[in-house]
Amino acid sequence: MRQEIRDFIEITNAYENNLKNVSVKIPKKAVTVFTGVSGSGKSSLCLDTIAAESRRELNETFPSFVQHYLPKYGRPEVERMANLPVTIVIDQKKPAANTRSTVGTYTDVYSILRLLFSRVGRPFIGYSDAFSFNHPAGKCPRCDGLGEVTELDIHKLVDFDKSLNDEDAIHFPTFGRGLWRWKRYAYSGLFDLDKKIRDYSPEELELFLHSPQIRLKNPPSNWPKSAKFEGIFPRMYRSIINTKEGKRFQHILDNMVTTFTCPACGGSRVNDKVRSCLINGKNIADVTAMSIPEALDFVNSITDPMAADIKRELGRRLGALIQIGLGYLSLARGTGTLSGGEAQRIKIAKYINSALTDMAYVLDEPSVGLHAKDIGLLTKSLRALRDHGNTVLIVEHHREVIKLADHVVDMGPGAGSAGGEIVFEGSYEELLRSGTLTGRMLQAKSPFKEKLREPKGWFRVGPTSLHNLKNVSVELPLGVLTVIAGVAGSGKSSLMESFQNQIKEEVIFIGQKNIGINLRSTPATYLGIADEIRAIFAAENKVSAAWFSFNSKGACPACGGSGVIVSGMAFMDSIETVCDLCGGKRYSKEALAYTYKGKNIAEVMDMTVDEAAEFFAGRPLCEKLTSLRRTGLGYLHLNQSMTTLSGGELQRVKLASHLGLRGSIFILDEPTDGLHLDDIRTLMKLFNEMTDAGNTMFLVEHSVDVMKEADYIVELGPGGGNSGGEVIFAGAPRDMLSCEKSVTRPYVAESLPETEARA
Repeated sequence: MRQEIRDFIEITNAYENNLKNVSVKIPKKAVTVFTGVSGSGKSSLCLDTIAAESRRELNETFPSFVQHYLPKYGRPEVERMANLPVTIVIDQKKPAANTRSTVGTYTDVYSILRLLFSRVGRPFIGYSDAFSFNHPAGKCPRCDGLGEVTELDIHKLVDFDKSLNDEDAIHFPTFGRGLWRWKRYAYSGLFDLDKKIRDYSPEELELFLHSPQIRLKNPPSNWPKSAKFEGIFPRMYRSIINTKEGKRFQHILDNMVTTFTCPACGGSRVNDKVRSCLINGKNIADVTAMSIPEALDFVNSITDPMAADIKRELGRRLGALIQIGLGYLSLARGTGTLSGGEAQRIKIAKYINSALTDMAYVLDEPSVGLHAKDIGLLTKSLRALRDHGNTVLIVEHHREVIKLADHVVDMGPGAGSAGGEIVFEGSYEELLRSGTLTGRMLQAKSPFKEKLREPKGWFRVGPTSLHNLKNVSVELPLGVLTVIAGVAGSGKSSLMESFQNQIKEEVIFIGQKNIGINLRSTPATYLGIADEIRAIFAAENKVSAAWFSFNSKGACPACGGSGVIVSGMAFMDSIETVCDLCGGKRYSKEALAYTYKGKNIAEVMDMTVDEAAEFFAGRPLCEKLTSLRRTGLGYLHLNQSMTTLSGGELQRVKLASHLGLRGSIFILDEPTDGLHLDDIRTLMKLFNEMTDAGNTMFLVEHSVDVMKEADYIVELGPGGGNSGGEVIFAGAPRDMLSCEKSVTRPYVAESLPETEARA
């Protein structure tokens, strides 16, 4: 009996976020999939309760001085948990943006390749480090190992007809007159501040433009003691271009710089000496430029006995990447260009080869960005994780991933306050018979849309060879809803990028990357709803609107509006506790004394979008609330931090701000990612309304349910990477069934009612 109990993770009365005292037993060494509509509590149970508690307790096993450097996990709201394994969360967070990071370096495959070439490559040029593009011995001196060269047009940065005392002499925000970067030139004593820059002597111009960092011998009194003088060219390259500050002003930099492939190394990042060392006629840069299957073939072709151990290790790592469907990538691909789903699958491939067992792996939407064909490869990898003796917990909406489950936990019945309950537990087959919304949607098979819209015009894209596109030309319809389909890496995004580059009209691109958010960003602040609510409270109570901002006059005096008190504990972790004075509400007692319709500002800001729409019925701000509801986000709280939203939720918040447009062109990158099948139906209703309003809609999508609702489909492929980049179908969705080249065809046919599939 005791052994049987230990075979389950036990949760008793979990009430994290919207969970309503959930109790559940989850089988170990099995695949459990958590399903339910968006906002139903799946992530609250799987990630915020199970994973968070496991990681928190694991961190507590380390000494205090080690804990200080570890991520902080709060104690989840749950009465009791038992039999927790050590948990690893395999999320979709991309590696930190780093121009020096590639798929090869991120997976450690490049390190092993360096070892291979140092042992077997001829001529011998040095040990492993000598092959690194991040090491002085190996990197290309022209591009410093980046593979790209960025050139600054000084005439677009500096107005030579102005003096330093003139406004906008240097056309970059942080060099504005009176700002500290400007002072590095104005206070140096080296220049006449009223003299036009074009009138500088050759010596002055050389100092101003190109001087390396130097200490001034007799600087003026207002020159900072520790500062060094530096010319504007090296300062821009060192502290602006390719830095966080530069990214903040990327739209300005784009007009000043030109970036192109390094002519010295051809983009390979390594110097001539490294490229001279060969194995079977290939250097290390040649191998990293190959697709992963080609790189594996190259490794397998090496017969030198000194390479035996290295070949085995490379075979395991490259094989795992192919197994999970990432064979279209090259090892030279920058990690900054990977999608969240690709980054997640690289992590899965890493753990497939891990010697660890009896672990719990938690995955959030691993099907994101995957074509139905690629899903099969993913499910094989997830089974491999389980069969290695691990527990696999997956938050997921995709039919094929749910079908993989040994056990299903269906959350609901609704979203937000209408969710937070377990509405079903059992096998996939039992789920289909359960009658829950998820069960019904999984059984449903929808036909093609009957009446297709007629295009209002066509736009010819191409010929284009952007990225992996192979001299592609294609006519794209305007005024209708078009799906761009194809397997991962087939060239869908590249085609849309080419379209944006060629069409003259403004295109609204809505992806899933952060939309200018921070910890204090909320749906209410992003859409300007918070300002209107503060104005309503101010008018009602005849006081300043500042009383209703926790960043201003209305802030709790004890916690400064943060809602928590952080207590320093010297060498131990700081302790974060809910503020006793405001109870975590962030506002002062004075601010909370003011009400509108019986509610104070904290109570109103904690409302969901749906609740606020009823509360403020008839007010102008309801138009913005209605926009959020139309995108299916009625369950979000007005004060919910945007940093807690998924990529799909962020995308729909951004979409909500554009719903009033007519005659515009939209490109949405995988808008159904992270959506329940019922939520997809809601979103498609919105997209059809937007199209009927005169907009052109392009959806980069994998969902066959979305394809059946389209007026036109363009499919790229047939494979990913070098195996893709061709248009293999363009036409009405129904015509795809007769296209033998289409990779998507069998999955669309399978999703149709039997009578229509046979027809």
